[in-house]
This record gives sequence, C-alpha cells and structure tokens, in this order.
Amino acid sequence: MVVSLVLLALFLAGAWAAWFFTIDDAFISFRYSANLADGHGPVWNVDGPRVEGFTNFAWVVWSGLGAWLGLALPLFTKVTSLVLGLGTLYLLIREGHRRAGLTGVLVGAGAYVVFLPTYFHLTAGLETAAFAAVLLRIVVLGLRVLANERVRTWEPPVLLLLLGMLRPEGVLAALPVFLLWFVRSEGRARWLWSGAAVVVGAGYFVWRWRFYGQLLPNTFYVKFGHLDSGWLWTKHTAVLLLPLLLLTLSLVVRKATRAMGVLLVVTVAVTYVTYAVSGPTMDYLDRFADHAIPVLCLGAGIAAGTLKPRLVGALLGLVAVGWSAVGGATAPDLGVIANYGPDLQRAHIAIGKGLAEADVPPAARSLAVTDAGAIPYYSGWNSIDYIGLNDAAIARGADPTEVVMKARPTVIVVTANGPDPSGTRYGFDFAKATAGYEKVSTVEMRAGYWQNVYALPQYAATIGQHVQERADAARKANDYDRAEDTVDRWLDRLRSQLPF
Repeated sequence: MVVSLVLLALFLAGAWAAWFFTIDDAFISFRYSANLADGHGPVWNVDGPRVEGFTNFAWVVWSGLGAWLGLALPLFTKVTSLVLGLGTLYLLIREGHRRAGLTGVLVGAGAYVVFLPTYFHLTAGLETAAFAAVLLRIVVLGLRVLANERVRTWEPPVLLLLLGMLRPEGVLAALPVFLLWFVRSEGRARWLWSGAAVVVGAGYFVWRWRFYGQLLPNTFYVKFGHLDSGWLWTKHTAVLLLPLLLLTLSLVVRKATRAMGVLLVVTVAVTYVTYAVSGPTMDYLDRFADHAIPVLCLGAGIAAGTLKPRLVGALLGLVAVGWSAVGGATAPDLGVIANYGPDLQRAHIAIGKGLAEADVPPAARSLAVTDAGAIPYYSGWNSIDYIGLNDAAIARGADPTEVVMKARPTVIVVTANGPDPSGTRYGFDFAKATAGYEKVSTVEMRAGYWQNVYALPQYAATIGQHVQERADAARKANDYDRAEDTVDRWLDRLRSQLPF
C-alpha cells in the first residue's frame, strides 16, 4: 500500500508539472471533432473536398462527444488521458505484484512513473496515452490466457477493434494476443464476438473509403516510407529503452517465463515495426515509442522479480528504473516541449483568436498555414494546410505554392526562423505566394521560431489590429519576455506555481 501511494504521488506530481502542455497537432484532431459535433461530419473544412488528415478516428469521435457537450477539448482530452494513465499505473502495480512480487511493482511501475515524457504524452491532447493503456490491457489479457486464467469473451475482440480505431497500426499491435486467445479459447461466443469486430471494422473501413475517397489516411501519403529516418528512430529507441528491452528479452531465455517473454517481445516488435519503416514525424519526446513502453515496463518488472538470485534481479531492475529516469530527463527536445504550452498560447492560439475576432466577412475567412493546428481551430476559418497533412493534392505531390496562389486566401501565415522570412520551407515559396499581400504581424513563439502573418490589403488593418492585440496580451500572460527553450525556464515556471 505504501509503495502504491508513493508511486501515485509521483505520477500526480508529474502530471501537474506537464499540465500546461498541449501539442499543436492535437488541434488538428479537435477541428475534425468540432465539425463532427456541429453535424458536418469529421471534415477539415466544412466547405470543400473532404480529406482524412488524422489517424486517430476513435479519439476524434471521443473528442467530438466533448465538443458536443460544450467542453473545452484541451481539458477534456487531458482529463481522459489522466484517467487512462492512472489505469495504466494500476495495471502495472497489480500485474507486477501478481507475477513478480514487490520487485515487479517497483521496477515495472517505477520505470513508468520516473520516465518524464510519460506526463507530456498524458497532457498533449492526442491519443498516445489511450493507445498505450489499451495495448497494456490487451497484453495483460494475453498473460491471463497463458496462465489459463479467465478472460471475458468479448474483451479481446473489442480491444482489438478499439486499438485499431485509435491508430491503424493498433490492429497489428493487438494481433498476437488476439490470435493466442482465439486459438486457446473454445465455444461459439469467440466466433460471434470476433465476427462482430470484423464486421464493424470492415464497415468502418468501407465507410471512410467512401466518405473521403481514398484508401488510406492522408497523413500516410505524407509520412510513410522514410526508411532512413526509420532506422535512426530504431537505433535511438533501442538505446533509450535498452534495459527495459534486455530485461523483457531475458524472459525468453528462461523456460519458466519463455511463453510470457515471447508474447511480450512479439507484441512490442509488431507495434514498433510501423515506425521503424516510416520514420515518424512529430515524434516529440519519443511519442511513438511510448505506445509500448508500459508493456516493456511490465516485462522488465516480471523479469527482475523472477530472476535468481533475487539480489541480481533487484540490481538489474534498479538499473532499468534509473536508466528510464535519466533518459527521460535528458531528452534532447525536453526544453522545447516543457515550454511548448505557453509558447503555443502566445503565438498560434493568439493568432487564431485574433483572426476569429477580425472584421472579415464569412465568405472571405480563408487562410493558408504550415502549423495547421491551433490557428485553424481557434480561427474557424477555411484553411489550407500547405504541408499537406490536411490537403490531398499537396500530399500527393502538388506544388504548395501553386495551390495557395490559386486559392488566394485572405491570410497566409508563414513559419520562419525570424521576423523576416526568406527562401522556401516545405516547398513553399513565401515571397512568390505573398506577392500583393501586406505583412500585418510577426509573432515570436520561441527563440528561432516565428509566425509571420500576411493579409490581403482590404483586410490588413482589422486583421493586424486583432492579431497583434491578442499576441501582446498572450505574451504578457505566458512567461513574459522569456523565449528560450530551456529546462530552467520550465522549472522557474513550476516554482512560481508552488503555494510555498
């Protein structure tokens, strides 16, 4: 009980320290969710061609419920992920204790709570924590099957379906446990539940194919197939998680734990293979590795708790927990992410709210942007994502400069290293595309990262006024005059929030 309370306290402290963080990509999903709640379906723009610029359908639908209820989606998704994170911690404590005693708890749950990126994935607004929680639950069911313990017939098929709708690769991640359960279980019920899951999954696939007119999500065409980046991701992830991986692999060596080890290793392997061949973008703080980290924590806990002599297991477990703590605390992008929430408030969110308030008629409310999250979400304007995640033509190779010039949006937001953009970014020639526009605002997000706002002359005055007013107010309210992306800045902010 005391150990569990200490772990819970560490978990809650970590969640508090990262609570301010919401990633810009989350607002892409929120925009689809808001349009779904408003009765338009999961679309990027209410008017215009449909595009599937997300890969987390179940998360979009869940967030759509929050939007329909009138709740703030950043808070709604944070609370959801916090609850699921608590569920993950509970499973690690319970299963670690059942299968490996106190050492299993200290190593498995301990490695989870001391890994600092865990908390930023809980509060980011995306489906990361949900995916990790569901995958861990599926693995727990697999361990029960191996131990000839009772598994409710409906659970493996439903969780397979849910994980696949949280992210497409979830089907692959859940498949080893599902197949193990299906082969070992008996009776008609498994066929009925599995058949129902297949019907629902196939129905969803056919629906989204007809609704969006494309076989795969738009993001697949932008992100998939970067093998060189995938190899770099694989090497980095292997080093980051080395003790957890080695301890989990050690289960395969010993006869008594071999079946558990094979199941855990295969599950982690099929979960990570998608990222190894695609080199995932927006992999801040090892976001995609986080999907299977709780599984590795459980495996490491079981391995450490069942090794003989016990002292060896305890020492190896201590190394794994310490490695996780140091690896998370020294992540190269921790400084950027630890300050990302206030930075997003004073740049992207301020610009989006300023655009929403500008005196521009509905028919003219159109913009083009690279960071296609908070700015389109808070503005509500018709938006061109000229990276291509939410634009089918650009995703398939169309020139983003030509696409933007043809559309002639009222506002173009140019991301640059400073207040004077130059050259091209993501294939977008800003000078060519903004010819005839007026520069109305420059907003610093953080050191070396600026948003430059250009508007058509007839709307320049009202857009510039409202965007600048919002940006000035947000700058004063969010780490005033501090733009450095350092851990010290984050710690100073946390200290200022303490009641003592």
